[in-house]
Amino acid sequence: MESKKTAAWKSKLHTIIYEADTPMGKSFDVVLLILILLSVLFVMLESVKGFSQQFYDFLYIGEWVITIFFTFEYIARIVTIKKPSKYIFSFYGIIDFLSTIPLYLSFILVGSNVLLTVRALRLLRVFRILKVTRYLGEANKLSKALKDSKPKILVFLFFVLIVSIIAGTVMYLVEGEESGFVSIPISVYWCIVTLTTVGFGDIAPVTPLGQLIAAFIMIMGYGIIAVPTGIVSAEYVKSSGKENAVKEDYVNVNSQVCRDCGASKHRDDAEFCHRCGNSLHPENIVEKDA
Repeated sequence: MESKKTAAWKSKLHTIIYEADTPMGKSFDVVLLILILLSVLFVMLESVKGFSQQFYDFLYIGEWVITIFFTFEYIARIVTIKKPSKYIFSFYGIIDFLSTIPLYLSFILVGSNVLLTVRALRLLRVFRILKVTRYLGEANKLSKALKDSKPKILVFLFFVLIVSIIAGTVMYLVEGEESGFVSIPISVYWCIVTLTTVGFGDIAPVTPLGQLIAAFIMIMGYGIIAVPTGIVSAEYVKSSGKENAVKEDYVNVNSQVCRDCGASKHRDDAEFCHRCGNSLHPENIVEKDA
């Protein structure tokens, strides 16, 4: 059983890393965001041959500084929670691991025959950009809106697929192989390209009837593009309204995060987790043996 002193510093470190309602927590998140963006920028600059050769030392040192910081962050996230496996095997835990390990692998995978492999593995650091969403409150709203919109969007996409198959079949019958519509799958491909207003131009109708159908599909494409946006926007507004209502009812709810189960949004005066029931401030618990 850990001592009171150990529990105190773990709790303090946990507050800084997992919570953003304290000055230290906010500062930590800002530094983390800057390093994530710098890391991605370095990856992009490495792909520019002239720049990467001229500033190789700077990029190399910068990579190591960022990698070491993220290594300490990864370890700190593990040691400050009571069930490390929950973080290690979580989505962000896997992303953190994948984005940190490539540079260390360069020490193991040595030799001219694997240099290209090591370089490719280092590109996995791009995954750090996915961690940005963890620190953006609006990203959580958008994620929830997309999740709530999933059934409606799936039904809509199924409808678009049916329209593409029907229209593609009709164009195959109207235009035929002479115009490039050599099969129904190719005709469906043309319909999808036209419906999404991409228009590669590799296949085009030549008959008046085919051009009329194509014009109708093009016009319909503008409306189809707007539908998913409207669905997600409606869900986003709905979730924002619910969140505002909750904030009005619980003005004293903050982002305390439980070290045991990871639950958040506890009241300011809460002593125990609303999900698992464990103490939110284990450092305040005096050991029986003390």
